[in-house]
Amino acid sequence: MRRIIFYLFFDPQGVVDDYITHKLSRLKKQGDYVFVVSNSALDTNNRAKLEELADTVWERENVGFDVWAYKEAIETFGYDKLADFDELILMNYTFFGPITSFDPLFEEMDAKTVDFWGITDHAEVIPHPRTGTGRMPRHIQSHWIAVRPSMFLSDAFRDYWSTMPAITSYDESIDLHEARFTQHFTDLGFSSDVAFPEHNYASQHPIFDDAVQILRDGCPIIKRRIFFHDPLYLDRNGIIGKDVLDVIEERGYPTDLIFSNVVRSSKPRVLKTNFSLLEVLPENDLGYDPTRPLRVAAVAHIFYEEMVDEMVDRFDTLPDGFDLFITTSSEEKKRSIEEALGRRGVSGDVRVAESNAGRDISAFFIGCRDVIESDDYDLIVKLHSKKSLQNTPGVANLFKRHLYENLLSSPGYTKNVLRLFQQHPTLGMVFPPIIHMGVPTLGHAWFGNKWPAQQEAERLGFTIPFDDSTPLSPYGSMFIARPKTLRAIAAAGYTYDDFPNEGGYSDGSLAHVLERLISYGALNEGYHIREVLTTRFASIYYSFLEYKLQAIAEHFDSGYPAEQIHELVTPRAEPTTLEFLKGRFTKRFPKAKVALRPVYTIARMSARRARSVVRRTRA
Repeated sequence: MRRIIFYLFFDPQGVVDDYITHKLSRLKKQGDYVFVVSNSALDTNNRAKLEELADTVWERENVGFDVWAYKEAIETFGYDKLADFDELILMNYTFFGPITSFDPLFEEMDAKTVDFWGITDHAEVIPHPRTGTGRMPRHIQSHWIAVRPSMFLSDAFRDYWSTMPAITSYDESIDLHEARFTQHFTDLGFSSDVAFPEHNYASQHPIFDDAVQILRDGCPIIKRRIFFHDPLYLDRNGIIGKDVLDVIEERGYPTDLIFSNVVRSSKPRVLKTNFSLLEVLPENDLGYDPTRPLRVAAVAHIFYEEMVDEMVDRFDTLPDGFDLFITTSSEEKKRSIEEALGRRGVSGDVRVAESNAGRDISAFFIGCRDVIESDDYDLIVKLHSKKSLQNTPGVANLFKRHLYENLLSSPGYTKNVLRLFQQHPTLGMVFPPIIHMGVPTLGHAWFGNKWPAQQEAERLGFTIPFDDSTPLSPYGSMFIARPKTLRAIAAAGYTYDDFPNEGGYSDGSLAHVLERLISYGALNEGYHIREVLTTRFASIYYSFLEYKLQAIAEHFDSGYPAEQIHELVTPRAEPTTLEFLKGRFTKRFPKAKVALRPVYTIARMSARRARSVVRRTRA
């Protein structure tokens, strides 16, 4: 069967990631002519990547969404020339694949006597999720629609595209094309089929809501959005991104292609949550490969010289062969540190920073710039002597333990942390999760740093979307990272004069801003991030998180976080008489409130759940 494939490409930065070239290279086996229509401007390098795999690469202005991209691409190629082909496929960039191979899909669908077909479809939704009335018909999803000559050479097909109105919004692209296409041509008498039909699954949207099962059934694609969609939707519907990732990996798809793409365009905390990129590691070595040792630079800023032994104990959990670099604030402290190292038989490069302005941040990015820029190391382990004198003693000690123990707990644990870098070439940085006991970080961790961080990120060339309220960052500025992930900040030309003195060390200052941007630098280089946690701290933190969440949740009608947030952010008018009576009734009869709560919740949620369908349809 002779095929022409119209492939829509779009990326806000015009970057052709490897998942695109991987997909197109596999499609070349089945596609006799590949026409790439790009809704993004392409530089020479990215255009060359596409031209190597496509017969035509055509750039256009990003107007009309995918709908007008297909319309104008077909017109540019020429309707008359379509007669040379047995099948036309409209597909886009919104999925990863082939998870295994496209061959079984084409073999199955080639045997079908139909006018058009797709890989997946979406069930009918009543009422229509956008309008609240009528229905959204069952439809083949527009990420892959294949059409045979009986249809694409017909006047009806040409009329469909020639009469397509201008598309100016996301909703219009759904209403006027994706949700319309299947019903429109079915009503005209054309027949269709779906490789993995929705009626075989429990949900209305199996490519998203039943992703694990549809992959196990052999579906060769997975939607990108499942990894950066609203985590509260995944939570509400029991969708585990890590399970999806495991199945993808089992089937041989290179998951680094996924990470290298989504890290550029997703909010880091959303990505971390949906991928479940928190590694809870035991104290026993799970299989660090000593035949592939990682060259490690251990870097510490020691302001409190009495903590030398404690910090060296942590570094001693590293495999043998690391190089030690220490910065401090005076010659006197340098001598004290060197004496302490000598007593332990430890050698290290002890440096005196020109100034303690910026504390460990400036000492690292300025005083150890040569270490960061060196190619002698695979990893840098960064610690500092932390006392947190502004906190109560209990909180200060917990914060220090949180960082030291979750990074370098024991020789076996530390090997497990380093093993992550052996396992994942696109892993750029690990650090402990955000500390939330004793400090008001959750939902507030930007504090006064977000606006200056945005300015600094622009100066550094970081284009990663910012987290809304709680950046995925190494709070306490201790981490393990590949040097490349740190070089943008190290090379930015900072001097000690850019940092405030001790009296100005507060939120909004450069040190606090860079503390939050360190992770964004790793993501900007195309690496992903993981958090690491001991089993002991996992037990402690989960228990406290569970308690805190239930203590808050009891004050809402619904137990679902998405509904609770809706209650908080939706403006409320003065209570109606009915609401007033409801409040009086439930206050007087609290048991009745509990009994009636499911009724209230179902009524309130039904409309919102319907609205979410639109967002997922094009995911």
